[in-house]
Amino acid sequence: MLQRDVTREVTTVRPPEFSRSERMRVLVAAAVGSVVVGYAAVAAVLALVSATATYADFSTSGVLSASAPAWLAAHHVPLRFDAGQLGVLPLLPTALLMLLVGRTAAGTADRLGLYEPLQARGVVLSIAGSHAVVGGTIALLMGDGVVRATPAVAFFGCAAVSGLAATIGVARRCGLVEVVFDKLDPVALHGLRAGFMALFALVSVGALAVAAGLATSWPTTSGLFAQAGPSFGVGLGVLLLCLGYLPNAIIAGFSYVAGAGFSLGGVEVSPLRFVGGPVPPVPLLAAMPENTAVWTPAVLVGAAAVGVLVGWICRKVSDRPTSRVRAVLVAAITAGVGSLVLAATAGGRLAGGAFDPVTVPAGLLALLVVLWVLVPGALVAWLAGNRVKAAAADGAAGFAEPDYESDDEAADTDVVFEDDELTDQFEQLEVVGADEFEVEEGLEDDDYYDEDSYDEEDFEDDDPEDVGEDVAEDVDIDDEDVADEEEPAAESDEDLDAEFDEMLGMEPEEDLDGKPER
Repeated sequence: MLQRDVTREVTTVRPPEFSRSERMRVLVAAAVGSVVVGYAAVAAVLALVSATATYADFSTSGVLSASAPAWLAAHHVPLRFDAGQLGVLPLLPTALLMLLVGRTAAGTADRLGLYEPLQARGVVLSIAGSHAVVGGTIALLMGDGVVRATPAVAFFGCAAVSGLAATIGVARRCGLVEVVFDKLDPVALHGLRAGFMALFALVSVGALAVAAGLATSWPTTSGLFAQAGPSFGVGLGVLLLCLGYLPNAIIAGFSYVAGAGFSLGGVEVSPLRFVGGPVPPVPLLAAMPENTAVWTPAVLVGAAAVGVLVGWICRKVSDRPTSRVRAVLVAAITAGVGSLVLAATAGGRLAGGAFDPVTVPAGLLALLVVLWVLVPGALVAWLAGNRVKAAAADGAAGFAEPDYESDDEAADTDVVFEDDELTDQFEQLEVVGADEFEVEEGLEDDDYYDEDSYDEEDFEDDDPEDVGEDVAEDVDIDDEDVADEEEPAAESDEDLDAEFDEMLGMEPEEDLDGKPER
């Protein structure tokens, strides 16, 4: 079979050349810009709430000073009060801050023309370092005030959040994604993608559960909004609070549909266990179930359906069932690790009151997610995937029966073998013409005439006289014996007549002279 090698010309564009000072100026601008823009966004939200509140005292200095702990909270740094610690922080500001930092890092990489993985460390370190220094400085300046933060926690917390966001922003531009994916085999890579898809599907099921809870308890939700206050500013503040904690509620709903549930102080909610009690008057919490029901365990069907979906996706990874199960295992571990991280960031301390703490059991949730993805996914991938056809026990079943559309096509088509050993034997018999004569017992394979053993190039340069001499030697012809041979003498007419009479059974007659007469 002829193979054609197709080469593709890749046009490489040289990145712009920057001097050391210019490169440093770009990195400093990106680091400072991400801090200033994030701080300004937090201050703008607080200014909007303060301006619309009825009894709030709006001032520029007050908004800027209040934005400092809010900026730390956006980096998911726990805050401490006299009443206790506020560790359950809203995830929506953290997600928006990471999006802003990621976009800034990606723009910096494009401006500098970065394309190698090692080149990304300058952007990541500059942004993470600037956020860490600002966060630690804010925590030190807050001192022993009403709102406090631990400087070491603020330093490393701001560095971790901003560094992760910057790494995600430059990952594709600097080839970090390709470096990770190239180290994985196709089965593991397929399982990794299926795991992220499973995690997204489970979170989506949790979001549907929260939406269904808010829809069924809408009178309670609207009543809680009315109790917050009659002014527009108070309603706006409560709405922003609910939007900020909406990702936390979705993760709690995800834990609920997976079977792990969540707790708020003394209140425990799960499909198999329910312990009631008082909850804060927040409209978002109206989505929580007020009591247990017989149909409550039916919500676990959503998690099982996600596992079946993962198995269906991995059914075509390989023809080997063990490889398909390995892909499902990678998907289950990926979804379990992702759920562990989400659950760890969704809960925390709530100022040591009656509603403290807010807990989403991260370890139990990760274990249940692994089981929900692995068990049904492995069964579906094992049973629904392609199977290798088993070889026939007898020799007659070793032939593959071709499907012909006509008798003429069947006559012109060679027999196809499934067994390689039978194929080799058939080719040998076809070379020597075994269908025209009977092969003698004990004949070796070397005695067969093999047309492949003769090469036409061996006879192209041979002289005709040399070829004649070789042929004479092969047949063992002696020239002297040929010369000594004489041609037989020609028979006479009388001898011919006598032989003819003998054939007919007649005896010759003699004439007067004593000679035979016919």
